[in-house]
Amino acid sequence: MNEEIKQIAERLKGLRDVLEISVGEVAEVCKISPDEYLKIESGTVDISVSILHRISQAYEVELTTLMFGDEPKMSSYFVTRKSKGISVERTKAYKYQSLAAGFSKRKADPFMVTVHPKPDSESVYLNTHTGQEYNYVICGRMLLQINGKEIILEEGDSIYFNSELPHGMKALDGKEVKFLAIIL
Repeated sequence: MNEEIKQIAERLKGLRDVLEISVGEVAEVCKISPDEYLKIESGTVDISVSILHRISQAYEVELTTLMFGDEPKMSSYFVTRKSKGISVERTKAYKYQSLAAGFSKRKADPFMVTVHPKPDSESVYLNTHTGQEYNYVICGRMLLQINGKEIILEEGDSIYFNSELPHGMKALDGKEVKFLAIIL
């Protein structure tokens, strides 16, 4: 796994240690087995944003703190200049760039997401997290699966959905897709 995944794993382990939470307790919050959670903490498997979101909600930690390691400090406003947001590439297929990492106590988490094309034979990775999500396609086309339904979104299209339903996306036409994702 890449270095960024290992750093996120270290932050998760550190959070659990500081809060004196058992592996079983965190695994229950994440809705996975303790063995699966330990693999996440080892930094040897990809860590979905949905898992990080569940942990951030349950333990009142900023999602971007878990993802990027920086504590937000601003409470009036925070500007993210073009292409300057803190980013993490979870896998070779997905890159998340936070657009509000420095603003504390956010009610929403906006990200610029880049999805790189994968072979057509690969299935869409599905995840879930509490709350709702808004996606607006900036460029490219993507297949979005929500609760078994397949929806194709093109540049300028947007969707707002219940993110507790299994969902995932895939870039189409052999080209990357960029979209604004707001997790509420």
